[in-house]
Amino acid sequence: MSQKPFEKLVKLMARLRAKNGCPWDKVQTHPSLKKYLIEEAYEVCETIDSKNSEKLKDELGDLLFQAIFHAQIAKERGAFDINGVLRASLRKMLRRHPHVFGKHKAKGPEDAYRHWEKRKSLEKDYERKTLLGGIPRHLPALLKAQKVSKRASRLGFDWPDINGVVKKIEEELREIKKVLNYKNKKRCAEETGDMLFALVNLARFMNIDAEEALNNATKKFTGRFKKMEEKLEKHGKKITDCSLKELDRLWDLHK
Repeated sequence: MSQKPFEKLVKLMARLRAKNGCPWDKVQTHPSLKKYLIEEAYEVCETIDSKNSEKLKDELGDLLFQAIFHAQIAKERGAFDINGVLRASLRKMLRRHPHVFGKHKAKGPEDAYRHWEKRKSLEKDYERKTLLGGIPRHLPALLKAQKVSKRASRLGFDWPDINGVVKKIEEELREIKKVLNYKNKKRCAEETGDMLFALVNLARFMNIDAEEALNNATKKFTGRFKKMEEKLEKHGKKITDCSLKELDRLWDLHK
């Protein structure tokens, strides 16, 4: 019987790490591969936005290969192999879905999430010194803020309605205006952070993904800026040749 694609990929990885394998692959370690794992994950996210199924298939393969790469390194030092990873994942998913594989029933997505969190907190190897713990330190700041604010809300620490968040944002804006007069960079950074965190909470109240909203705003800005450059290029000019007044006029034309 011929080998399945997954098994072939695992063997290919072992071959790349072997004595006569790839010089680059052979010297990689868990820490050295971290940035590539993150890059691959972001490329998958970008492809999801593009709605290109073929490209998504390709990028998911790259992300899977990163998992196999780490498992091979772990196997070489006698820690675990890819089968160990699969078995651990299977056990965990069965354990954390009592509303599917057990007697418990979930009334909806939020209830299912509560079952997940409860099971997670009962695991012996899961240590949480604070109810807001367990959130990866290396998450981008915006994603981390979303997770922290959502966790706090589920624990009952939240504004009663969206008006409370709006008032908080207005309060933070007043604080920013105040510290600007002091020209204290540390205080300005602190107040700016407070404002951003308040805005993340506003997005949560409106059921908006703050990360996606900011990405879309950045994409929109980039698109308009590019149109300005193209418009100027037709007239033999560059952005740096224009006054701020000219640029504002061009910007308004492409809004």
